Amino acid sequence: MAGIGQVIKEAFYIASSGRPGPVLVDLPKDVQTASCQYQPTADISLRGYKPTVRGNRRQVARALDMLETTERPLLYVGGGVQWGGSAAKLGELARMIGAPVTTTVMGLGTFPASHELNIGMLGMHGGYWTNMAVQNCDMLICLAARFDDRVTGDTTQFAPKARGKIVHVDVDPSSISKNVPCDVPIVGDVGHVLDLMLEEAREREFFKTSGELWRPWLERIAAWREQKPLGYERSRDGLILPKAVFDDLHELTGGDAIVSTDVGQHQMWAAQLFGFEKERSFLTSGGLGTMGYGLPAAIGAAIADPSRTVLCISGDGSIQMNIQELSTAVQYKIPVKTVILNNRHLGMVRQWQDKFYERRFSQSYFDALPDFARLAEAYGALGLRAESIDELRPALEKLLDCEGPGLLDVAIPPEEGVFPMVPAGMAVHEMLFA
Repeated sequence: MAGIGQVIKEAFYIASSGRPGPVLVDLPKDVQTASCQYQPTADISLRGYKPTVRGNRRQVARALDMLETTERPLLYVGGGVQWGGSAAKLGELARMIGAPVTTTVMGLGTFPASHELNIGMLGMHGGYWTNMAVQNCDMLICLAARFDDRVTGDTTQFAPKARGKIVHVDVDPSSISKNVPCDVPIVGDVGHVLDLMLEEAREREFFKTSGELWRPWLERIAAWREQKPLGYERSRDGLILPKAVFDDLHELTGGDAIVSTDVGQHQMWAAQLFGFEKERSFLTSGGLGTMGYGLPAAIGAAIADPSRTVLCISGDGSIQMNIQELSTAVQYKIPVKTVILNNRHLGMVRQWQDKFYERRFSQSYFDALPDFARLAEAYGALGLRAESIDELRPALEKLLDCEGPGLLDVAIPPEEGVFPMVPAGMAVHEMLFA
């Protein structure tokens, strides 16, 4: 029977290898209270658990052969690149071959937002130009993403012109062709596969000039962007709009902040507007939709990396799920800065009711919100509120300058929506813009 040391080591091995994820170790009470002599454990080898790490070189060569025949390639990057520590390899490959890059919500930051090859986030709240690039590319290389419904919309109409030239790289073989059929499956750790791709691309003459060959494709994407940019305003009638919040936060932090979010409109505005330049800079629960995630995640990030500014972006609904963690931040002097986009609604619920349920608003309005600034002060943190565009910048400066934890409650109009938006079940080019 394996000892505790061996079991814990096995648990960490499973949690951190293959497709990373949680592992439950059940320790009975008598085991928890007992004492034992620690014994160094052997290397881990679990029968029945042998994740494929090394990608198939022949499949990589096949993918690059295919890439040499394309005119409109697209790299579709998921969170696996981020959590696998492979952002630098992705950047090297994208720059070497000159292909545009789009990321999922979980992949934001793996490739600098300011780089000309980064065309932003795709999917339900992706940019018009990004989703049009997806629908018009003639080859799609998916790197550690899973073609989830928030990305694909109607899977039968996703990337129709790339069918026959879809490459899917994933460490989990069950994810490949699960939602969208792929033509070149590559099972393996994305970092190892990117190493193989880089080795192969360096040896090929084609990729020394491929960037110029694909320049018209980049110009076409840029034209779509100019035709229909995100289109958010900073202010309307003196009121604060989300773009102003993220513009000012990005400028005041130099874009070098770790940002955590809860779930809803504020989450998608952060994804669209902040502009992440570094990996592991955006912490969000993604498709799990976990309201209350943002503040605890921000506290953990601030402990893990005290050298960087950590922002928790939340909504007036989400923040109430775990606002008591302000006590933790105050007790341990953790300088997390929380910004609440307060529209007195469950904003995304209201938006769906507005667009898809004939404006039958139900249980999405808050008539009894606390005074968040005074509540923060009650915990011992700095509490601030901004209600007009003139108050926003000074309040943000004061928030970021304070030594300990602080909270800024920002009033925004309830009717402000997140657009573009792909209605559920529609193709990603079938977007709503208002």
